[in-house]
Amino acid sequence: MKKLNVRDIKKLKQKNIQVLTCYDFQTASLLNQTDLDMILVGDSLGNVVLGYDTTVEVSLFEMEIFGKAVRRGAPDKFLILDLPFGSYSTVHQGLKSATKLFQSTKCEAIKLEGAFPYQLKLIERLTQTGIPVMGHIGLTPQSVHQLGGYFTHGKNETDADRLMKEALALQNAGCFSIVLEMVEESVATQISRELKIPTIGIGSGHKTDGQVLVINDLLKLGPKIPPKFCTPIADLYEMKKVLIEKYLKDQRQ
Repeated sequence: MKKLNVRDIKKLKQKNIQVLTCYDFQTASLLNQTDLDMILVGDSLGNVVLGYDTTVEVSLFEMEIFGKAVRRGAPDKFLILDLPFGSYSTVHQGLKSATKLFQSTKCEAIKLEGAFPYQLKLIERLTQTGIPVMGHIGLTPQSVHQLGGYFTHGKNETDADRLMKEALALQNAGCFSIVLEMVEESVATQISRELKIPTIGIGSGHKTDGQVLVINDLLKLGPKIPPKFCTPIADLYEMKKVLIEKYLKDQRQ
């Protein structure tokens, strides 16, 4: 499959774009052999790989290490990396952090959460510099403490109107795509229809222009039950446990 670029992705609007997270070389090597559209090295690695309580603890250094590993495994895939919490609190800091991550990992794009004025300015500066940016609104996990937990956004008219304005602002600032996380389905649908750039949903219904899932949830690689919006296609955690227990039993006979 031909490696996509930003222009290709914009043309995929309404074409059911498929994105999965990835955090390691071996999984990236596997995904590189599939027709997956894009790979996201999300700061969700803090939860599913490093065992942190929230993504707030993830550092720029950790994103760089995991990003490089995935790049080595998937050289033929469009690769997006999250800017972690605290690495873009100002425009100047964001430019420095994004440039470092973009150069060192050889990714194709950076993703950042939110649509406050300084973040919009940062997106404008990054795209002017030559760094493609994916936006992210709705549930923004880096702001979980400020938000007061994990919940669906856009349930009332005021919140829905805010999300629409944020999405349009991100598009105008230069984003090539926007993640809509845990946005009320009707609102996510309306935003997707209004925007000219693709929307990638997670827990926001199935009428966005694409979907992204944490691969650890999709394959159930850990002991925790995945979020309700993700139906695992396997239970590899239990499968590995059974196989290892069998191996240990066989070795002790």
